Amino acid sequence: MASWCCGSIPLLVSVFLAITTLALGGNFYEDFDNLFGDVRVDIKDGGQSMTLTMDQYSGSGIGSKNEYLFGRFDMQIKLVPGNSAGTVTAFYLSSQGANHDEIDIEFLGNLTGDPYLLSTNIYADGVGGREMQYYLWFDPTEDFHTYTIDWNPHRIVILVDDIPIRVMLNRETIGVPFPTSRPMRMYTTLWNGDAWATRWGAVKLDLSCAPFVASFRNFNADACIANEGGANCKGFNGGRATGLTEEKKSEMQRVLSKWVVYDYCRDFRRYSHGLPYECRRENLLDQIE
Repeated sequence: MASWCCGSIPLLVSVFLAITTLALGGNFYEDFDNLFGDVRVDIKDGGQSMTLTMDQYSGSGIGSKNEYLFGRFDMQIKLVPGNSAGTVTAFYLSSQGANHDEIDIEFLGNLTGDPYLLSTNIYADGVGGREMQYYLWFDPTEDFHTYTIDWNPHRIVILVDDIPIRVMLNRETIGVPFPTSRPMRMYTTLWNGDAWATRWGAVKLDLSCAPFVASFRNFNADACIANEGGANCKGFNGGRATGLTEEKKSEMQRVLSKWVVYDYCRDFRRYSHGLPYECRRENLLDQIE
């Protein structure tokens, strides 16, 4: 058995740091670049909070300076209040290139009094079409709530206020692509998606309600910063939290039974010739260790 005395801990730490680089915490000033919108990106509180604005001229957005390969990413968000129809507020990971990987959390605005849709999608090797959409069990415009992407080589978990709402397992062994090799940047954006966002484009953006403002705070990344193509991150988070506890499974089942609006695995019209292969497997929750 290895000894933990005589300086072995510093040695282990130095070896660990040699194979992976961690990002702990987050700061909008230090960790992100302004992608578009200029002054519509308003970073405050020493980098701990931010608002994104969309007006008649432009939306706004930021992207992380670093690329990551595996980790947990948390963001507290308060969405555009009032008539938000046509707006899309997004918090997502994405790589570059035609065969890109992407993990999406998008909030599709609606008319005043109608609920937002929380839309999720996962791309791997350029293949998407894995949408799941939900109504939320609270008003996301009244206060901040925490939205999370937790990604490791075995599975992706999307959570709301630490309640899992979606799990996608790595099923590469049966030919289903999964994001394991392409480093991704974190993006946060607010933009005009009225061609499709609200009732598939039937309700357009009402610019008389502009400016539209979404608020963000307390971004946190417990993640591996990818260097040299991400080879150093292969083992990061690989053995931690690969599944859900029984309590978390129950919480997720309650969400799935009540709040799901759309599930691609149940879209028999879209997949009239047969559901995607992963949708034909046993119940997702039963496969989680």
